[in-house]
This record gives sequence, structure tokens and C-alpha cells, in this order.
Amino acid sequence: MKLHWSPSAPFARKVMVAAHALGLAGDIICVRSRVGPARLNADLMADNPLNKLPTLVLADGTALYDSRVICEYLDALAGGGILFPASGPSRWQALRRQCLADGMLDALILGRDEYYRGDGHRSSAHVHGYAAKVSAVLDAMEADAPALAIAAPDIGAIAIGVALAYLDFRASDTPWREGRPALAAWERDFAQHPAMLAAPFVSEGGGKFAFYAID
Repeated sequence: MKLHWSPSAPFARKVMVAAHALGLAGDIICVRSRVGPARLNADLMADNPLNKLPTLVLADGTALYDSRVICEYLDALAGGGILFPASGPSRWQALRRQCLADGMLDALILGRDEYYRGDGHRSSAHVHGYAAKVSAVLDAMEADAPALAIAAPDIGAIAIGVALAYLDFRASDTPWREGRPALAAWERDFAQHPAMLAAPFVSEGGGKFAFYAID
């Protein structure tokens, strides 16, 4: 399988953490694909017209996109029910946590894009709005942290771990651990999970950004 990938893309890292957790990373060839809001990649668009990472191309040429779809496909390939509980409350809880973490990543990415619009072009209202959402999500994660697994994580735990790691990676000045001791302790331990260590973020020169705190 071929994965259109970037070492600094959070949703691509989520896929690779899942792949390592499932024992499938060796079956995936990561292809560095450079994209951006205004940077089109013809090779990627041939597989995914949305020009977005990650995109997984199967052996028969079928392309899958969106990290949620790719991760569930990998789970099924590994036998199913490993990262995605098959049914019942645990399934909906895992999917809810995944969507919450993915939504936080969306807000972080939009906030970063807005920040780099520069003075005179940046919308403070938008940046503060994204920051407010991130703060609210972190509070929800703090309340949920005692129930999050580490040794045998589901897709919700993986998504949360990657989202928190991205916050440190791109907005390291954000004091998100303050007032959230349970989440901070969980993240500290989960960051040492073999699957997380096997698929780290790697900077390629992209800068950090100041994520505005909301009082």
C-alpha cells in the first residue's frame, strides 16, 4: 500500500500510529507529498481530487482518503475490532473521542493558517474563536482522561494522543497542561507508547505559531 504522507501532517501521523499499533506499518510505503492550501500536487490529486493528506492507495489502485476511513480500513485488515470496537457503547465512545480530537486538529490548523496571514490580514476574531474551541476541547479531554487507555488504545485514544502532540509540535507555548493534571499525566505516558515513538512528528522547517489564549 502507498500512503501520501508528510512527517509534519497530524492526520498522516494518526494513520501511521494506528498502523504501528496494528502491526501493519511494514505493509505501507510512505510517499512524501507536499501540499498546502494553495499548493496543488498533481500526483496526489490523481489519487485524491481533494489534494489532502493522508491518502492511502491500495494494491489494486483503489484510493482511500480521510484518516478516519483509512484507520478503520487498517483495523479491518488486521482482523477488526482492535482500534474500532465492533458495537455497543464502547464503539460510539471511541468514535466520539476520535471526532473530538480531529476537530481540535482542524481548529489548530485553521488557527495556524490564519496566524500566518500576517498583521493587517489576520482576523483576531477567527483566531480567538479557534482558540476558544481548542480550550473547550481540552477541558472535555481532561474530564475524560481517567477513562483513556494506554496499553491497548482504541482509535479515540490514538486521535487524542496525536492531537495533543501536534499542539506541542506547532504551538509549544500554549500552556495546555495548566489546570489539566489528568490529561497531562495521560499524555506523558501515552507519548511513550511504542506506536507513538515509531511515528514521530518531524519538522521540515515549518514554523511554530502563537495560539492566543482565551481568558
